[in-house]
Amino acid sequence: MKNKVQLMGRLGQDPELKTVGNGQAMLRLRMATNERFKSTQGEWKEDTQWHTMVAWGKLAERMAPLVRKGSGLAVEGRLVHSSYEGKDGTKRFSTDVVLSDFQLMAGKTDQPAVEQD
Repeated sequence: MKNKVQLMGRLGQDPELKTVGNGQAMLRLRMATNERFKSTQGEWKEDTQWHTMVAWGKLAERMAPLVRKGSGLAVEGRLVHSSYEGKDGTKRFSTDVVLSDFQLMAGKTDQPAVEQD
């Protein structure tokens, strides 16, 4: 069995490039995916999901100058689940997509699909 995910969407904010303790580049991105569907009442609805993604090393360095808020991307990676203690002391959980590849999608990049608060 293989842990693999593929997504297509638009970035909701400018990515954040950091160098972590061991000198490795890390790029954190937030991407929205949208799906349209018909409700049981026959009305069209839209469902937007937000995904936190991380690219490491050379992939992060290659992506950083090419993507910004509103960029359309097709990405491939794997899901990584983790837990941590929140500021209030409660246990929290997160799921990130650790990227292995990406492709820029043609189209408008000056406006995001959905604004993120």
